[in-house]
Amino acid sequence: MTSTFQKHQRRRGKATSVRIKMRQVSSRPRMTVFRSLTNISVQIIDDLRGHTLASASSLEKDVRTSIKGVRKTDVAKKIGALVAERAKRAGVAKVAFDRGAYKYHGRIKALADGAREAGLEF
Repeated sequence: MTSTFQKHQRRRGKATSVRIKMRQVSSRPRMTVFRSLTNISVQIIDDLRGHTLASASSLEKDVRTSIKGVRKTDVAKKIGALVAERAKRAGVAKVAFDRGAYKYHGRIKALADGAREAGLEF
């Protein structure tokens, strides 16, 4: 039986291997995703300066009112479109997608599709 500590270590290892690949495209800002059981948030980070350029979350007050009764994958797609819009305003057109230790499936894929449809390239 696997302990909680071992599961945590394995998850951190996956996230680290994804971020090592991100260093190869370090000239572009990194779009990183956090997914909890009920919410999703995304940030576009400039690693060279250490600044967050744009962010969006399903916990924001104006977003929360518009997503009541909507499926989580549809919420993720809306958040992706919202962060793409905010990134354009910040002058970002191309990003590197950092999915962390999450599989590119379900809500993570929906978020990426929403961002691509709104004009963000990765």
